[in-house]
Amino acid sequence: MDIQKVGVVGAGQMGNGIAHVFALAGYQVLLNDVNGDSLNKAVATISKNLDRQVRSAKITEGDKIAALSRISTTMSLPDLGQSDLVIEAATEKEAVKNAIFETLKPHLLPHTILSSNTSSISITRLASRTDRPEKFMGFHFMNPVPVMQLVELIRGIATDVATYDTLHSVVKRLGKIAASAEDFPAFIVNRILMPMINEAVYTLYEGVGNVQSIDQSLKLGANHPMGPLELADFIGLDTCLAIMNVLHDGLADTKYRPCPLLTKYVEAGWLGRKTQRGFYDYRGEIPIPTR
Repeated sequence: MDIQKVGVVGAGQMGNGIAHVFALAGYQVLLNDVNGDSLNKAVATISKNLDRQVRSAKITEGDKIAALSRISTTMSLPDLGQSDLVIEAATEKEAVKNAIFETLKPHLLPHTILSSNTSSISITRLASRTDRPEKFMGFHFMNPVPVMQLVELIRGIATDVATYDTLHSVVKRLGKIAASAEDFPAFIVNRILMPMINEAVYTLYEGVGNVQSIDQSLKLGANHPMGPLELADFIGLDTCLAIMNVLHDGLADTKYRPCPLLTKYVEAGWLGRKTQRGFYDYRGEIPIPTR
């Protein structure tokens, strides 16, 4: 199937990045959010990130102008029904995602492919709530989307071959690399990454090291480009907790129990960079560890 029009649900960190790479690759993009300010902010962020690519000579000024011309916005979810492909990139809450697909259902074209950027929720279960489980897939981009090369493709139990082949071709056109994952909790990347982050939080919780020493140890001792607590702040502590809960509930193994300290930070509203406080305080000129 030839994909030309792409609808993106959610204009947050992931949604605006997805819109960015699709527009740059030549797709017409309709970006949706319930909040008009979020849409304006998303377009401004995309423009700023395209400027960064121009300065680093990855794209030309003409590429930037053309990409921006391909992006339009709407606060009306049904408007996305005329897309060839819809990518849901809303918050990591299954009820919210189900409500989005339910709202879209009567407005979709017969051939429209539905997908979710979920980082952990069952694709089979999400697909079962739609009218087209055979045309539904997990389409998991990494953050930040314009920079990261990997896209996880996750088939539900009903996903047909044509849908998989179509999205695999889309990934190639985006200039990214596809990794196929089975539909198990958290797929590949987060099945490995989130328990590591959770263990780093346990290491902090138990007083084995402070924030700075834990992050420094992994950067210098394991050659990680970013420490696990710094990375957790970048991802969002609420997202980290949600994924750990999916792992814990879905696999019924105590090794996936979320650290109580992670839960406490989320309850405090200290979610990382997006709220200016997490394992680091970002309100000053340089991040300061909070423990």
